[in-house]
Amino acid sequence: MVIFMFGIVLTLVLFIAMGFVRGEGMSWRVNKKQLLALVGVLVIVFSCYVSIPAGHTGVVTTFGSVENYTLEAGMHFKLPWQEVIKMDNRVQKSTQDMSCFSSDIQEVSMTYTVNYQISKQDAMTIYKTIGIGYYDTVIAPCITESVKIVTAQYTAEDLVSSRSLMASQIEEVLSKKLAAYNIELVGASIENMDFTDAFTDAVEAKQVAEQNKLRAETEAQQRVLEANAAAEIRGEPQDRRIPDGGPYRLYLRGKLERRAADVHDGRRRNAADVRHVGPAEWHGR
Repeated sequence: MVIFMFGIVLTLVLFIAMGFVRGEGMSWRVNKKQLLALVGVLVIVFSCYVSIPAGHTGVVTTFGSVENYTLEAGMHFKLPWQEVIKMDNRVQKSTQDMSCFSSDIQEVSMTYTVNYQISKQDAMTIYKTIGIGYYDTVIAPCITESVKIVTAQYTAEDLVSSRSLMASQIEEVLSKKLAAYNIELVGASIENMDFTDAFTDAVEAKQVAEQNKLRAETEAQQRVLEANAAAEIRGEPQDRRIPDGGPYRLYLRGKLERRAADVHDGRRRNAADVRHVGPAEWHGR
């Protein structure tokens, strides 16, 4: 509209100014110099065309009223008093850092990334209802709300073990919210999750305690199994704290039986050697 008005003014100014000629006095008449006014006409014609770059959709407005059609990429003719707003319909990426809380009131710092795209057919609706700042108005608040809603359903420990499940749930919630505004969620991912130092230290201490407990239980079971296996060979009562038939119990039993058999075979060989030694040799020893 501004270019169109400028073209009209330029045409009139050039046409009038070039009409004045000098002679015996200053007079005005039509002459060839007034052809320069065609420059203003070209400006007017130029204002009636608009170029839409690739990856964009043109939203046409007439005196501020949004039309019910859009313009694809390329050159298009428009009325001089119409304006075209270029909306980016390519896949766009946004990364957002936020602070959330788990169901057990543990603070979690999260970095969340989304890829989104506006609907080409509904570009005029988005501009009419939201405007060109649709990311700050709609997308950013929806991301924050969706992440916090899903995060609050998990404990801090489950956030780590169920990260992929939580990510898919956030994506499902966010997709529904954005679809209501004619915005498509192409993809989303949790880039990073960070917990407080106090929680991290508590988790590490718990893991160390569990490992120590497991090692102590394993050593206690081993001692009981060894004692039971030895008692079984000697025919003594056994400690039944460990069930019969366990793999380690059977292994120890076999090992002790082989050891007892070796001792028995050694005694038999010594007795045989004694029987084969003559009296003279024996007394000589």
